[in-house]
Amino acid sequence: MPNTVICIGMAGSGKTTFMQRLNSHLHAKKTPPYVINLDPAVLKVPFGANIDIRDSVKYKKVMEEYNLGPNGAIVTSLNLFATKIDQVIKLVEKRSSAVENVIIDTPGQIECFIWSASGAIITEAFASQFPTVIAYIIDTPRNSSPTTFISNMLYACSILYKTKLPMIIVFNKTDVKKADFAKEWMQDFESFQAALRRDQEINGENGESSGYMSSLVSSMSLMLDEFYSQLDVVGVSAYTGEGFDEFMDAVDSKVDEYNEYYKAERDRILKQKEEDEKKRQTKSLSNLMKDLDLDQSQKDSDVLSDLESEEDENNGEVMRDEDEPERQYTFPEDRNSEINESTDADLQSRYQAAFEKTAKSPSSETAENIANYIRR
Repeated sequence: MPNTVICIGMAGSGKTTFMQRLNSHLHAKKTPPYVINLDPAVLKVPFGANIDIRDSVKYKKVMEEYNLGPNGAIVTSLNLFATKIDQVIKLVEKRSSAVENVIIDTPGQIECFIWSASGAIITEAFASQFPTVIAYIIDTPRNSSPTTFISNMLYACSILYKTKLPMIIVFNKTDVKKADFAKEWMQDFESFQAALRRDQEINGENGESSGYMSSLVSSMSLMLDEFYSQLDVVGVSAYTGEGFDEFMDAVDSKVDEYNEYYKAERDRILKQKEEDEKKRQTKSLSNLMKDLDLDQSQKDSDVLSDLESEEDENNGEVMRDEDEPERQYTFPEDRNSEINESTDADLQSRYQAAFEKTAKSPSSETAENIANYIRR
């Protein structure tokens, strides 16, 4: 299965340029990747995409039709695209024997992808089929301040625990400023504290820093110490191509980590969900049986079908009890004949005789009334 790299980064971090350079680097290595663009608002991409969200969703039409702003239109476009993610996965699977890497570009409005339902669906779809790695792109020159740096690390931490996938921190634009200071801050807490004090002294003179902010940043750096241990950190330059061999080595390392830890954890979570669903169904059935006053453990049922014998010797006919008296018919010879004008007079006379024979002696007036009723 090909490795999947989902590139995530804030606007201006050089994410799209990073994608272009990574695509060029893999082509130079004779291992061209499968490229997917998920940014519906971009006007032009500097790389050829095998799958482009703009081919199926028109961003401006979404804005007009649903009366949305830029971010709302991006989220809606991703939602529409996510309904066809199964087709995207099938297309990638068809090329799985020919490609080693799948690289995915995401919108610069990072919250539109990470914190939306469609972003979670797309990420889960790839992670469930292919070894998937998150590449978090950071603008190195903008993170030279300890406060800005710690803010970016907190965002990266939230992405890691949201996606539950291996992550590589990519410090981009190292041709402008080297990323050595950032790596040192992540490895040495005392070095970060010293940089924080220097920043407080410089900005304190201009009233741009406060003791509360410094205390908060210092506490956050202590909290993130465990988080740093779960990351691979590389410095690259999308402009010059520096550091991309190191990045691909980090991808291979994270793929091994995915197969060893993350895949097992995801399988455990899916199995737990199935067991919880079975327990829920069993509990619902038990409650239903309880509401209907039925005992599931009762083996002797009172249902008529359970009381019937397996072999019906009488072909469904109800047999007469042995001590039941034989039925007597008043007019056995006429049981199957229908009443007509010729038989009606004879029938009336028989009813009259039977009545006079069995009836008690009523008053003459009552007897006459009964006789008239019978005649009618």
